[in-house]
Formats: sequence, structure tokens, C-alpha cells
Amino acid sequence: MDKKESLLQQKIKAEKEIAQLQNQQKIILNKQRDLERHARNHRLIVHGAILEGVFPFTTSMDGEAIMAFLIDLSRLPGASELAEKTLNAGDEG
Repeated sequence: MDKKESLLQQKIKAEKEIAQLQNQQKIILNKQRDLERHARNHRLIVHGAILEGVFPFTTSMDGEAIMAFLIDLSRLPGASELAEKTLNAGDEG
């Protein structure tokens, strides 16, 4: 086998390895997206359950009504200070 054929075979082998690595990368990225989506879905379910536990009447409300209710709550006097205090307390421990 001469040098030219040897280099050609090395090139073909390298291209196959590149294709395999690109496929592995796609698989890993898909798994990562699935994990992120699962974590987000879990978080939304937990937060929704907490909302319904604290405000049971929200189970009969649609999304727009819940959003309006939460916006109204956020506009109550002292709400932003309480939210900031709660957030800071969560950061501390």
C-alpha cells in the first residue's frame, strides 16, 4: 500500500469517527434537554400543587384567572417586601 492510499484510509477512518462523535453529541444533548424538561415539568407540578394547597379555590379557575389573582396579590401593600424577605431567607439557609 502506498502512502496516498494509507492517507486516504486514515481520512475515511477519521471521518467515520467524527460522524460517530457527532451522533454521540446529539444523543447527549437530547438526554440533557429531556432532563431539563423533566425538571421543569416537576417544578411546575409541585408549584401548582402548592398553589392549590394554599388557595384551594384556584382549582376551579382557568389560567388567566389565576394569573390575575396572583397579580392582584402581588400588588397588595407590603407584598414585594414580603417576597424579597422570603427570597432572602431562602438564600440564607
